[in-house]
Order: sequence, then C-alpha cells, then structure tokens
Amino acid sequence: MAANRIEILKAMLERNPADTFAAYALAQEFANSGQLDAAVEQYRQVIASNADYAAAYYHGGQAFEKLDRIEEAREMYEKGIEVTRRTGDGHTRSELEAALSMLPL
Repeated sequence: MAANRIEILKAMLERNPADTFAAYALAQEFANSGQLDAAVEQYRQVIASNADYAAAYYHGGQAFEKLDRIEEAREMYEKGIEVTRRTGDGHTRSELEAALSMLPL
C-alpha cells in the first residue's frame, strides 16, 4: 500500500512540482516505509522550496537519527529552531529543542 501512495504522490508532484504539501507527504511515506535515504533527500527538497516548513526539519532530523547521521540531525534541528523562532511556531520549536537535547554529545 505504501508503494501505491508513493507513486500517487510522485505523480502529484510531476503535475505540480510546487506542491509543498505533496512533497512533504512523499518524504513522510518514504520514512514510514523505511526508505530513509530517500526521505532525507525529500525533506531537503521541501526545505529548499519552502524554508519555513518547520515540520520538515523535525522529521528530517528524525530520519537522520535513524540513519545514525547524528551531526546532520543536529544541523537539521538547529536550522529548524532558527526558523521557528523567526516564524513564531512555538510548538514545533519545543519539539525541535527536545529532539536536539536528546542527541548524544
């Protein structure tokens, strides 16, 4: 079923490459299906097209953590915290700060 959703989301993005929600949903589907390398690349694309899409920083960081790419996770969380401070998204900022604080030194 996940493969079907991935294909649907890819088709949606082919029709409308600027659809940030579809791009984020595709990243989520990649992550949920264990395709973590594809997920982090897709989260990066979401951020490249909409730097204020705060959830992409959190979930991108989570995917990096699962790949044991801790420094990249740290960078993702830190950038997300900067964005949420600027945009006033306190809820996501608190999630990002909590995730950052749990990373190994």
